[in-house]
Order: sequence, then structure tokens, then C-alpha cells
Amino acid sequence: MTGTGARTADPERGTLDKAAAENFPVAPFFLPRAWRTDLMAVYGFARLVDDIGDGDLAPGGADARLLGVPPEQAEDRLVLLDAFEADLRRVFDGSTPRHPLLRRLQPTVRRRSLPPEPFLGLIAANRQDQIVGRYETYDDLLAYCELSANPVGRLVLAVTGTETPERIRRSDAVCTALQIVEHLQDVAEDLGRDRIYLPAADMKRFHVDETDLAAKTAGASVRALVAYEAERAQHLLNEGTPLVGSVHGRLKLLLAGFVAGGRAAIRAIAAAEYDVLPGPPKASRLRLLREVGVTLRGEG
Repeated sequence: MTGTGARTADPERGTLDKAAAENFPVAPFFLPRAWRTDLMAVYGFARLVDDIGDGDLAPGGADARLLGVPPEQAEDRLVLLDAFEADLRRVFDGSTPRHPLLRRLQPTVRRRSLPPEPFLGLIAANRQDQIVGRYETYDDLLAYCELSANPVGRLVLAVTGTETPERIRRSDAVCTALQIVEHLQDVAEDLGRDRIYLPAADMKRFHVDETDLAAKTAGASVRALVAYEAERAQHLLNEGTPLVGSVHGRLKLLLAGFVAGGRAAIRAIAAAEYDVLPGPPKASRLRLLREVGVTLRGEG
């Protein structure tokens, strides 16, 4: 998981302001106001838990103080995650959470009858990031994405009142694909955090070792590996794309934006000839809009 820049002195505002820098739209203007309010509340939770797990909290320890963590433990991510989970449980037991982002979330949980499991999954993913830095197989990586990515899509469906078993299955495929694509874009950044989300079995198959990932530019073996993982992500996106056609109106446009963002990112990676080591390949806004159109027409 990756951060999106320094946070301001106001922990709540500093977290919510990060929405503008995300790869995918969080609560775009065309959605009903009630949806935007609740999606931003969910976003605030998800962004903060990632910031805790990545060590991207604002300096000064404001978040730790809000969560009741003593100063001598303010840098201990596992302690912070435990305190954050305890505060999350206040959202669901009817008491008053300590952190303003969780106080913001509480009315959303009540309005939308949201269950605790997706939120707990995101916390579990960040706990895992503190103790697991390598994944042996693709299935191991998928199990991680079940915690780190899929809960977000499930919460979007729950907030909009459109969840069904089939939509959840399609959403999971899209969210896992987007997580894999983000991992591919951020290979160098993740390595700097001592994390590698490329399955070790695949690295061995393509004769890639960790020193290859630390280079300034990718060699042929790394490019082949990235191309292979990008193709896997594309297959998952294709599997999940029928989700877009199963809904209507403005939600359809939002979900098309998610799928299109993944497709555009994969195209950007391919355009960089799968050399992701100099920095994350980014799609142009024009490419993204084109992919939205393709997705809405049910093509590709």
C-alpha cells in the first residue's frame, strides 16, 4: 500500500485531502450528495489505516494522541493499528470513537447498515504488511488482496445499496486487479519499504532476484515478469467488467471509471515497455477518458 504525500496538521482534513491524488475517483461530483458523503467517510477510514500501516502519518503524533497511544509508542505501527481497531469497534458498539475520521464514519455505518468485516479486513491487511514482506505464490498474493483491496469494492456496493453475490464476485475481481496494477507501478517504492508484491515463484520462473528490482532501469527478465503479471491483472479486469453493465445511472459511470483506470494503467505500463523501476508509469487523462468510453460501450 502506498501513501500520497505529506499530511497537514489537521489529521482529518489531511487525510481527506488525499482523495484528489488517488489513482481512481473516490466520490466524484456526479454522484448523489448522500453517496458522496458516505463514500468520503469510508475513504477517510481506508486512507488513514493505510497511512498508519505505511508510516505516513503527519509528524507530531496527532493521530496517535487521538487514538490514546502514549508518546513512547507513537511510532509503533502495530500498536497504532490495535488502537485504531479498538476505536473502530466503538463505531459499531454505539459509543463515541476517539478519532474524528471514525466519528465521521459512524453515521454512514448506521445509515447504510455496513458490517464491520470489510473495515477489519483493511486493518488486517496493514497488520500483515508489518510482518510479511514477501509472497511465495500468486495465490498467497490473492489472499492478501482479499484483505487489502476487495473490502473497498464491497463497501462501495453496500453504500449504494447494490450488492448481490454476483456483483460482489465481479467487484472482487476488479479490486484485486487494481491492487496488482498498483503493485506493478510501485515496485521500486515498495522495495524501499522492504516489501515485494511480485510472487517469489514467478520471480524464480523469470530468473529475477531482488537485486534486479533495485536497479534504476529494468532488464529483460524484469520486464518479462512485469508483462506476465500485467496480463494476469488484465484477465481479472475482464472478469470483473460485467459489473459495470449490471448497474445503471451514475453508479455505472463510477464503476466504469474504476475499470477504465485499471485498463489505462496497464496500457501505460505497456507503453513504458514494462520498465516500472524508474517510477510509476501513469496514463494520460485522455487515455483514461477513452477507456471510460470503451468500458461503458462494453468493448475491450
